[in-house]
Amino acid sequence: MDAPASTRDFDPAILGQIPGALQGVVDNGDLAGAVTLIWRKGEIVRVDTVGQADIETATPMARDTLFRIASMTKPVTSVAALMLMEEGAFRLDEPITKWAPEFANMKVLKSPTGPLDETYPAPREITFDDLFTHRAGLAYGFTSVGPIAHAHQAALGDVLNADMTPDAWMAALAGLPLSFAPGERFHYSHATDVLGFLVGRIAGKDFREVLMERIFQPLGMADTDFWIPSGKRERAAVVYRQDPKTGALESVAFRRHEAPPVYCGGGGGLISTADDYLKFARMLLNRGEVDGVRLLRPETVDLMRTNRLSEAQRQIDFLGMPFWLSQGFGLGVSVVLDAEKHAWMGAASEGSFGWPGAFGTWWQADPVEDMIVIYLIQNSMPLGPEAVTQIANTERMGARLALPIFQKQVYAALGK
Repeated sequence: MDAPASTRDFDPAILGQIPGALQGVVDNGDLAGAVTLIWRKGEIVRVDTVGQADIETATPMARDTLFRIASMTKPVTSVAALMLMEEGAFRLDEPITKWAPEFANMKVLKSPTGPLDETYPAPREITFDDLFTHRAGLAYGFTSVGPIAHAHQAALGDVLNADMTPDAWMAALAGLPLSFAPGERFHYSHATDVLGFLVGRIAGKDFREVLMERIFQPLGMADTDFWIPSGKRERAAVVYRQDPKTGALESVAFRRHEAPPVYCGGGGGLISTADDYLKFARMLLNRGEVDGVRLLRPETVDLMRTNRLSEAQRQIDFLGMPFWLSQGFGLGVSVVLDAEKHAWMGAASEGSFGWPGAFGTWWQADPVEDMIVIYLIQNSMPLGPEAVTQIANTERMGARLALPIFQKQVYAALGK
């Protein structure tokens, strides 16, 4: 019997090297473990589980291990917002102040690294398009340098364990000056958190409730949420932080919730599994519909997967790297514009899209190959104020190199 179309184009010997390559990174002490998944042409080609979800308890990684997916949350939030946009709730070019009046009359820092009291009036209001594309002028403490980085920590608290109400958090963020004028440049930020809370305000209910009703339940994503109930905690992977000099893996503390948290951040708060996120990714790859459930119109997904950054904006480094050399950014996802240039950081076909997370999680949907690749680990990059100065200079490279190794093996198995 012929092999299914999803697998017969792969070189099985190369695919078989994936777990060994990842195990080598684990054995070197750079990773606790990983779960990887390859889906192509309607079928799961391969799932690999390597290492441990919890080093202390020696709990092995499993296919249903729960991961904090960090900024892989952003595409989910963006889809929820686009569903409301399709219904006429807002336009991309519309100011957000109708729903978020606290962001009226914003001030902009004269220098993004300068004193907080040296500002000028924002030349225009923040739009929904600015939020989707991180061009609102908002910031993260960890992507900023100077007083504004520390002001974020003081006003909003720990980025990993926020416990403010959405309204209080929005007011606190709006009380800080913008790092750049709206529309000026891509500056990675809390913009998607704001977008998520606007989704809740527009829908008239908690943002988490909107995601449950409109995305997770229709797609059957039963393991995706902003908290881990007690009955699922044994399946949760521990998030580790690697000492850049010694390489030692140390657990990162997260607040344990006994009920859904008050703060459900659309920028990075979700917990999910490889199979759950696959359902979401398949929906986007199939232009808004999966298994008979349609969330978005095809043309809306096409818009989401189209670069919106200008050539000048793509010349600016992201996290100390020429991230936009080969790709652009649409409405909540990055998109590969030049597959050949993209080889320096991984492997992809032109038009591939996705978005990673700060704990090492990553996914990519490739329309050319009709393929989705998911890579889940739990190694946190630095996320304190001014961490951007550390990220590009980390001495231990093993954890970061594991992802492009995996990517290149997948594509090499296809003869690319």
